[in-house]
Amino acid sequence: MRGGQGAAEARVLQFTNCRILRGGKLLREDLWVRGGRILDPEKLFFEERRVADERRDCGGRILAPGFIDVQINGGFGVDFSQATEDVGSGVALVARRILSHGVTSFCPTLVTSPPEVYHKVVPQIPVKSGGPHGAGVLGLHLEGPFISREKRGAHPEAHLRSFEANAFQDLLATYGPLDNVRIVTLAPELGHSHEVIRELTTRGICVSLGHSVADLRAAEDAVWSGATFITHLFNAMLPFHHRDPGIVGLLTSDRLPAGRCIFYGMIADGTHTNPAALRIAHRAHPQGLVLVTDAIPALGLGNGRHTLGQQEVEVDGLTAYVAGTKTLSGSIAPMDVCVRHFLQATGCSVESALEAASLHPAQLLGLEKSKGTLDFGADADFVVLDDSLHVQATYISGELVWQAEAARQ
Repeated sequence: MRGGQGAAEARVLQFTNCRILRGGKLLREDLWVRGGRILDPEKLFFEERRVADERRDCGGRILAPGFIDVQINGGFGVDFSQATEDVGSGVALVARRILSHGVTSFCPTLVTSPPEVYHKVVPQIPVKSGGPHGAGVLGLHLEGPFISREKRGAHPEAHLRSFEANAFQDLLATYGPLDNVRIVTLAPELGHSHEVIRELTTRGICVSLGHSVADLRAAEDAVWSGATFITHLFNAMLPFHHRDPGIVGLLTSDRLPAGRCIFYGMIADGTHTNPAALRIAHRAHPQGLVLVTDAIPALGLGNGRHTLGQQEVEVDGLTAYVAGTKTLSGSIAPMDVCVRHFLQATGCSVESALEAASLHPAQLLGLEKSKGTLDFGADADFVVLDDSLHVQATYISGELVWQAEAARQ
C-alpha cells in the first residue's frame, strides 16, 4: 500500500538509531514509515496523536534512498536483448538478485538489435512496482540502433541504423510501441535526429546522447531539442579536445537552455573510467553525475563466454570484452561496488556518492518527488548501509525485501 485510502490505519514503523540521508546531509534522525511512504512524525504526534506500532533499531547505520540503475543490460545469465519466449521471468530474476546490491528501481536496457527483437521484447517488459518479488521497473532504456558506426563499441554493426526521411515513423517501425520505454540513446549527429528528439521528449521519453562522434555544437543543439542525458560519459564518444570538447563539453557549456541540468552516466567500475577522469567529471558538474552499472548478463557469473544481445562476450577477471577483441562490452560490477569505487576514486563525500546512485537518476527521470529521496511523502524505498557502504538491508515501500546474513543475527 502506497498512501491513499486506508493509509491512516496502516501500521507505523519507526527506524531508530540511524543516520538518514536527507537534503544532502546525513542526519541523526529517526525514519518513520506508513502505508509504503515516508511519514512526517510531527503530523502523526500532533494531528493524529499516535506513536509507532513498531520500532526497529538500526545500530547506528546509514539509511539512504534506494539505488536506481538506469542502464543495466542484464545479469546472472539473463540477457534483456535476447528474444526468449518468457522475457518476463528473466527480468524478474534480475530484479530479485539486484536487491542485495541496494537497487530498488531500474531501467532494463536493450543494446542494438534487429527490429524483430524489439517487437518481441519491448511489450513484455512493462513498468512495474517493486516489492518482495524484486526491484521496480521504471521503463526500458533502448541504447541504439540509431548510433555512430565509428563509436559503436560492443554494438553489432550489422544492425545499426540511421534515420530515414520520415525519421520518427522509422523509429516506431524499428522499436514498435513506446509505451514501456523511458530512455532512448542516440547519436545526435545523425540526420533528422533533432525531430526524433523533439518527438520523444513530447512523449515523456528521456533522450540520451551516446555512441557518437558529435562535436560540441551538435550536442548543444540536441539539448535545445530536448536531450537531457549523456550515456556513459567518456566511453564511445570523441575524446576531449581543447578546441572542440565534443559531448563532454556539455558539462560546462554556457550555450544550454537556462535552468537546464544535463545529467551524465558514469561507469565507476574501475575499468571503464580512469579515476582521474571520474574526478574531472565530478568536479566540473557534480549535480549531474548519475552512477550506472552498464552491467551485462555475465554479472554475477565469473570468467568465461557469455552473450550481450547479438554479440558474444568474454569475461576475464573484472573486465568484459567483445569476444576475440579488446573492445569493452559493459561492466560486471553491481551498483554498490560502483558507489564504493566512486567514493574512493573521487574523494567526494559519502552523501555525494549515495545521491549519485539515487537522487540524481530520480531527477533525470522526473521522479524526485517519490524516488531517490527520503523526504516526507516519498516512497519508502531505502537501503541500510554500514560505514563502508556495504548493503545490510533493502526496503521497498517500507517492507524488508533483502537482508544480509550478518544483519539477521
